[in-house]
Amino acid sequence: MACSFAAATIVSSAPTPAARPLAAAPQSVSVARSAVATAARPLRLAASRSARATRLVARAGGVDDLPLVGNKAPDFEAEAVFDQEFINVKLSDYIGKKYVILFFYPLDFTFVCPTEITAFSDRYEEFEKLNTEVLGVSIDSVFSHLAWVQTDRKSGGLGDLKYPLISDVTKSISKAFGVLIPSQGIALRGLFIIDKEGVIQHSTINNLAIGRSVDETMRTLQALQYVQENPDEVCPAGWKPGEKSMKPDPKGSKEYFAAI
Repeated sequence: MACSFAAATIVSSAPTPAARPLAAAPQSVSVARSAVATAARPLRLAASRSARATRLVARAGGVDDLPLVGNKAPDFEAEAVFDQEFINVKLSDYIGKKYVILFFYPLDFTFVCPTEITAFSDRYEEFEKLNTEVLGVSIDSVFSHLAWVQTDRKSGGLGDLKYPLISDVTKSISKAFGVLIPSQGIALRGLFIIDKEGVIQHSTINNLAIGRSVDETMRTLQALQYVQENPDEVCPAGWKPGEKSMKPDPKGSKEYFAAI
C-alpha cells in the first residue's frame, strides 16, 4: 500500500525588491568635526519621545535574509496532527487574530523533545489566555506524529496534546526559519514569538542537547504584549507583569533606577 505525504508549502508574500544602486564615493570630503557635531546637535535635541519610541521597533534586513527579529515570518501551509486527526495549518491564518509560539524540535520518539512538547501542552491554557497559539514543528511525517501522540507519556510518548504538531517532511519550513542542519536533515531547537501582525518579535535557538524553558517563553511573551500595549515604555531585565517598567529616555530611566 502506497503512502503519500503532503508537502509543506512556503508562501512568498512579495517579490524580492531590486537592489538599490550604490552611490559613487566622492573624490574628497573635508568637513571639520566640530561643524558636523554642531549641525547634528539640533537634530538630536529635536527628537520627541514618540520618535524615540519608534526607533525601538526594529525592522531587520531584506526579504532574502534569514527570518530575524523585526521581519515578517515566512508563511507556510502544511499538514499537522491535532486531536488525533490530520489537519492543515497555515501560519498567515493567525495574522490579525493571535500571537503564535512557533517552536522546532529535531525528531519524534527522542529524549529531550517530549519534555518540551508536553511542557508547552501542560501550560497551554495560560498561553490561550494571552490570545496565543502554540505550534510545534519537526521534519517527521504526520504518521509519526500520530503514533507518538497515541503513545503514553510513561512509555516516552506524548499522549494527547492541546496544540498541533506540524509535519515538515520537505524540510522547507525549517530551512525558511534558518534552523535546519543540512548535514543531518533535522532542525535545531528554534523558537519564535510572532505577533498579530505576523512579525517575528523574539527568537531563540538552542543546540540539540539543550531544552527550552516554558517559563521564559511565557515571560517574554508577556513583556512583548506589554510594550506593544504601552509603546512609550520598555521592559528591563527579568521584567514580569506587575513590576515597574521604564521610560526610554534619560529622565524616565532615572525615575526607574531611583525606584528599584
